[in-house]
Amino acid sequence: MALDDEQLLLKQLPHSVEAEQAVLGSMLIDPRCVPEVIDQLRPDDFYLRQNREIYETIYSMFNYSLTIDPVTVLENMKQNGVYDENNSRGYLLQLMDTTPTAANVKEYIGIIKDKTLLRRVAETAGELTALIQQGTDTGQDILEAAEQRIYAIRQGRAARGLTPISSVLLDVYDRLTELAESESAIPGLSTGLTDLDRAISGLNKSDLILLAARPGMGKTSMALNILLEAGKKSGKNVAFFSLEMSREQLALRLISSECFVDNKKLVTGKLTEEDWEKVAVAADSLNRSMILIDDDSSVTVADINAKCRRVDNLGLVIIDYLQLMQSAGGRQYNGENRQQVVSDISRALKIMAKELNVPVLCLSQLSRANESRSDKRPMLSDLRESGAIEQDADIVMFLYREGYYDKDTPNPNLAECIIAKNRHGETRTVELQWLPEFTTFSNMEWQHEE
Repeated sequence: MALDDEQLLLKQLPHSVEAEQAVLGSMLIDPRCVPEVIDQLRPDDFYLRQNREIYETIYSMFNYSLTIDPVTVLENMKQNGVYDENNSRGYLLQLMDTTPTAANVKEYIGIIKDKTLLRRVAETAGELTALIQQGTDTGQDILEAAEQRIYAIRQGRAARGLTPISSVLLDVYDRLTELAESESAIPGLSTGLTDLDRAISGLNKSDLILLAARPGMGKTSMALNILLEAGKKSGKNVAFFSLEMSREQLALRLISSECFVDNKKLVTGKLTEEDWEKVAVAADSLNRSMILIDDDSSVTVADINAKCRRVDNLGLVIIDYLQLMQSAGGRQYNGENRQQVVSDISRALKIMAKELNVPVLCLSQLSRANESRSDKRPMLSDLRESGAIEQDADIVMFLYREGYYDKDTPNPNLAECIIAKNRHGETRTVELQWLPEFTTFSNMEWQHEE
């Protein structure tokens, strides 16, 4: 072979001719393995055009429930216009002759998938090199693009591209079937608060949920409630990004909520024998939960996104809280243009929720506007640096306790969760019970057994 030909071959992307032929041969020898192959491989997993055309023919025949054997495949290739008079018949016979056995089809599929993965990585590396050579993007932007594309390969989907509605409908059907078979009354993750779950249908994938309140109303407590519930019962990993409190403070709060030992006792360490037992039980329960904590105070959305992409089986992300976050890409704005910063952050959070396909619960501060009104219940316009946040969020919830402003109110521990925006249903107010000594919320009918 001439040197030029060798160099041309080296330019080819990774592929395995033998594995591609063996998979096609297996399907022709033993049509029982066709469903397994169809489930695992897409037509573009085949690198060689001839192989891809044969696979596409078998793929469409399978979709129309047609009998698959060498004769029918040849006939369909003629109808599809991919039949080559001189070659096709001989090539199909060759495929069947060179395939050792259809029993090893899983191994052949594995080889093809691995080569496809290598090609995807090579294509991405080429795109990134081209981006760098253009010289128009910053290093931060290219790093973000690199992470996004590698993550997309990991998830087994193209980084971007138009999708036919037919394949979207298949996903919708799968989701509906899954919901119909599930025991749970709500489609999303439970918050642990029954009435709230009913109102917002739980925490759903790719939603950005905003929980806002004035300082001291119990935002973090509510977030930790939800974290505990999801971490113990969802069977998925849940990540909590705390920009305000340290890991140790968070762990103390979680123990207090879990074992109903007064928070003050835990902070001071004045525990009775019985309290120590309760703490031990709570710590054991937390040990078994799937809770991950990050207390880096200077984190950006890109950092959170990068950290979460590395977590397998992620179910929920909670961020405490929005106004403490740094702007994405470290962009600086002249003058304190927080409005622009916050709108950048909220947009990035919504994109992150869609990309990770998990609910993202973000806490937010409220402006002081409500303090000057006679009815101090928060409204959407009270969101600090608001406009964009309220657009990007799928659900906006406010916490309000009359007892915070009026000590003589008949039920000082009645809390209201005001659902001010809800893409999945109606907006309304849900009543909750606030348990100040354990800094936690519960359903209204809850009575702590002494």
